[in-house]
Amino acid sequence: MIEVRARLARGAVFLSGETVECFITFGNPSPDPDTQSRSNSDIEENLAWASAQIHCQCSVDDTKVKFPISTSLSQEELATASKDTSFIPCRGENGHIVLSTKPKILFCDVRLAPGESKTYLYKETIPNEGPPSYRGQAVKYAYKITIGTQRVNAVIKLMKIPIRVLVLNNLSDFNFHMESDEMQVAPTNPFLQSQQKESSMEIALQVLEMITARRNPSFYNITNQNGKVVRFCILKSAYRLGEDIIGIFDFTKATVPCVQFSVMLQSEEILKEECCIKSKPSIMTVTYTKHHEFCLFLDHTQMILPIPLTITPAFSSEVVSLQWKLHFEFVTTTSQIPDVLPSSSPSESVMWQGPSSLDVQTMVWDLPVMVYPTHPVHIAQGLPIKCENSLIIT
Repeated sequence: MIEVRARLARGAVFLSGETVECFITFGNPSPDPDTQSRSNSDIEENLAWASAQIHCQCSVDDTKVKFPISTSLSQEELATASKDTSFIPCRGENGHIVLSTKPKILFCDVRLAPGESKTYLYKETIPNEGPPSYRGQAVKYAYKITIGTQRVNAVIKLMKIPIRVLVLNNLSDFNFHMESDEMQVAPTNPFLQSQQKESSMEIALQVLEMITARRNPSFYNITNQNGKVVRFCILKSAYRLGEDIIGIFDFTKATVPCVQFSVMLQSEEILKEECCIKSKPSIMTVTYTKHHEFCLFLDHTQMILPIPLTITPAFSSEVVSLQWKLHFEFVTTTSQIPDVLPSSSPSESVMWQGPSSLDVQTMVWDLPVMVYPTHPVHIAQGLPIKCENSLIIT
């Protein structure tokens, strides 16, 4: 019996361009004392080879999506493109392989005595050109590390470890601008030691900080056919996963009474026109967080919408694009609302009785927002994601 254990060195969430490190241990457990006493000799296990590979698999709803022929290669063609091994990690799975790294051989011909184990380190860089991990209404992108091994004269056994990949779009453009700025202010002292070039992970985190740290308040006057409803202020338009979206409502100069409002963080999954089975492009909307408040007689109020760590930031692929927006719903009234009469004495309280019915109408408004990734470690710490897996080969 062979026991295979795999453990990710630093969580199961990664940015594209980051290097994945996975420790893989192959062991031959010690037999029970009773079994060992009955056997004439120790049984040595022999493994022919072991390989590891990362691939991204796209699954689609066949009733809605027509997968592009240009990228619809068979699993065997993509997995064995290197022709180095017969290792096919995606065999038997449904879907389309849209990204696949080159298989890496961990070892060949390893013998393990009872109680002996050997550990190997698998390192691979996630390509930048792939889509992020995503579970949508019609499209799903899933990343996996697949470890395959084979005993002598036995079938190949596979073990899979799911990982989550975040993608920061147009990172090369930001990198170019950052390098240009650094060259303009960099000293030219020939005696200074040359600094080590920053990794893609460090550059990506700097870009995220630069984009999402800026506060640029934007003001919007929201009106309907009867007049001004509210003045809305949002502090910025670019956010990272885990942040709070904060907005301020000002009703002091409103001419139309607003009874209540709600704000929802929504995603729009838009299928590409050439991938739609129906003639009209399909847009699927999903709500994640919501703020609801009664605002009659209020001068100012605010809303706070948390951005879940589980969602996927905006992206675009050959099949689908994902966008984010704030969806507002305002309930206004044209009925005459009686004022609250002040008390004649400071010691007396006043109770206001609202009308039994109101003539109301609802207006909606959408405000696009940009949602970006955050540090992978923050997500791994905030969400219970499995980082280990094991396999028993008998």
